Amino acid sequence: MSKYETRLFIDGEFVNSISGKTFKTINPATEEVICEVQEALPEDVDRAVIAANKAFERGAPWREMDGTKRRDLLLKLADLMEQNKEELAVLESLNNGKPVSASHGDLSLAIQHFRYFAGWADKIEGKTLPVEGNFFAYTWHEPIGPVGQIIPWNFPVLMLAWKLCPALAAGCTVVLKSSEKTPLSALYCAGLIHKAGFPKGVVNIVSGFGDPTGKAIASHMDLMKIAFTGSSMTGRLIQKYAAESNMKNVSLELGGKSPLIILEDADLQQALGLAQLGLFLNQGQTCCASSRIFVQESIYDKFVELATQQSKARVVGDPTNPATMQGPQVDKIQFDRVMGYIEKGKKEGARLTTGGERFGDKGFFIQPTVFADVQDDMVIAKEEIFGPVMSLMKFKTVEEVIERANNTSFGLAAGVCTKNVQVGLKIARAIRAGTIWFNCFNNFDAAVPFGGYKESGVGREKGPYALENYLEVKSVMIPYDP
Repeated sequence: MSKYETRLFIDGEFVNSISGKTFKTINPATEEVICEVQEALPEDVDRAVIAANKAFERGAPWREMDGTKRRDLLLKLADLMEQNKEELAVLESLNNGKPVSASHGDLSLAIQHFRYFAGWADKIEGKTLPVEGNFFAYTWHEPIGPVGQIIPWNFPVLMLAWKLCPALAAGCTVVLKSSEKTPLSALYCAGLIHKAGFPKGVVNIVSGFGDPTGKAIASHMDLMKIAFTGSSMTGRLIQKYAAESNMKNVSLELGGKSPLIILEDADLQQALGLAQLGLFLNQGQTCCASSRIFVQESIYDKFVELATQQSKARVVGDPTNPATMQGPQVDKIQFDRVMGYIEKGKKEGARLTTGGERFGDKGFFIQPTVFADVQDDMVIAKEEIFGPVMSLMKFKTVEEVIERANNTSFGLAAGVCTKNVQVGLKIARAIRAGTIWFNCFNNFDAAVPFGGYKESGVGREKGPYALENYLEVKSVMIPYDP
């Protein structure tokens, strides 16, 4: 019997899948099997959806609960996560491969999220509206109903928080699917949700693959919304499944090819640090990674030299070692994918300044890799790599770099480094992306909305805007004179 929770969490209890089918989950640092996890199939999704709908029925404890009590439950869950932070961080690193130090950072953000949205639970309000004639008119904001949520493997607990928090603050019930690559920390959180005292059926967490499990959630006739984080290709399928079923509401946080623009007047050390953070965070497995770094020509050669030195100095290895800066890619599929992009970069003529090979002979580790002189038409400049591969690109003028930065089908995020506030704000306004980091990068404060333009998604996570994904607006009109 596994020492980890491996069952599905449905209707307030842990249960085996109906079929009894399981799948293996792997430690990417050792390539060894951690345990086998119960696999949810469509019939298990049906069980979870029934539980979520029952918990949302009129008269059910959750449906009748006011915002202050939802607030208190979210705060209690945040406290439990904090009390169990060490164990949860170790589990996250075991299953995902990221350094334990990085897992602690993710968990701090997740806990911040639960507390932030707890503060919104009792502050959801409508408006009174001035209208023509003798009528009193107002709007009422109410939960959209039972919702489906599908989270990715790169930030398992943090993405769980990004999805659950606004839904629960709004009063929805949830069927959430974790990634088949990283199911363990979500199931651990399910135990904390139970301990916090959430009513049965409010949160249901299932483990499984995109097809059939994710498809069953996105296609389900009794879920009113689907929220998904993952690739743009899968996002298209989610929209298709939603349209072909009950036209459910859809929000998507998808891929990116984010530019980081470094002007010649930038603080060079700050810019180098942001380039490292923007690209190598989470082994490069970040949707908003600064995977196109544009450097103005007067400082380009110096920047390439220093960025290469810093990348060579990155400590790769055992995620449990406090000194480790970079762990393995999440699995062999991602390892092979990233190595394939590195080979494409070499073949297309990008100048490899460091890395480009596997690190060690065990685990899915890749050397921190830097390509200089990358051209806009190269594959590594156009497609999302999702790995520790830095692409450095030279530019001359601000107008040129704005045009090149926008020449992508993605629009998730961007960064700009300059001491000139006017020029920085001009670039921030001109870039077609959902988040612009000005002299910073990868700041994920719970209060700031996050989402994409173009093929990078629909809707926003985080901040008050995230609540809109989970609320319906009802208009009510009453005549003054019966």
